[in-house]
Amino acid sequence: MMDWTDRHCRFFHRQLSPRARLYTEMITTGAILHGDLNRLLDFNAQEHPVALQLGGSEPVDLARAARIGEQWGYDEINLNCGCPSERVQKGAFGACLMREPDLVAQAVGAMQDAVSIPVTVKHRIGVDHEDHYGFVCDFVGALFSVGCRVFIVHARGAILKGLSPKENREVPPLRPEVVVRLKQDFPEAVFVLNGGITTVAQAQEAVGVDGVMLGRAAYHDPWVLRDLDCALFSSDSAALRPAQRQDILPMLQQYFESELRRGTPAKHMTRHWHGLFHGQPGARHWRREICEGRMGPQELFDKLSFDFQGASRAQ
Repeated sequence: MMDWTDRHCRFFHRQLSPRARLYTEMITTGAILHGDLNRLLDFNAQEHPVALQLGGSEPVDLARAARIGEQWGYDEINLNCGCPSERVQKGAFGACLMREPDLVAQAVGAMQDAVSIPVTVKHRIGVDHEDHYGFVCDFVGALFSVGCRVFIVHARGAILKGLSPKENREVPPLRPEVVVRLKQDFPEAVFVLNGGITTVAQAQEAVGVDGVMLGRAAYHDPWVLRDLDCALFSSDSAALRPAQRQDILPMLQQYFESELRRGTPAKHMTRHWHGLFHGQPGARHWRREICEGRMGPQELFDKLSFDFQGASRAQ
């Protein structure tokens, strides 16, 4: 998610789920080819497995950016063909690319030739009035023919004119059955369902697909990542998961102090940690004060210990 899933957010989420695959916010090819790579691409080794999500439409530029991403250490290159924002449309990429499957196939092929790590695609099930199954099936088929084998599908169409990005996450109806049908028609490919999944129960009910992707739900209530890890990987990673929310605070505090020494502004980190105690006693005080960035997470928890026990706040 643009401006949300930066490296500080991803490091936090990794502490909650050792098995989730994390994705960067979408970064344009222009930014990578001409921008500050350390600022754009740096990540913590604990984030693995982590994918670099690219925005762009020129095959040559995408191949160059993908190669840089692989050299930087990313585990996957993901091409965004699902973002409906006007800013992205003006750059001729995002969801509007679904209308040009041959161009996308050419771009995917160029990226595959440039890197040895997987190249995947995130897309919608339709664009504007082209929301029939044949449209998305032909799009997937064009990419499958050049070797793409992983598709992350937001199970809504994209309305490119007249709806905001927020409305595009709410107004077009969810149609997960379309993603299930794609899996049936392309059984050798991996299909990950995105859109409308906010709870463990909903994730477990997503049958007929190979995985699920959470976005804003995991950002606002990140503990759902830990609960999903428990539900899906009960024995494999039990020793690596936190038993309680506060168990990750020492690691976050260490990260906080290390980044401060590097010159990272505190708020750049702490703004992502506001949802850790979502729904718990003391959550309101935590949200307000952690976002201020005046102290690290362990320090703040210790200060608010009475709140988290459900008692009166210490004066």
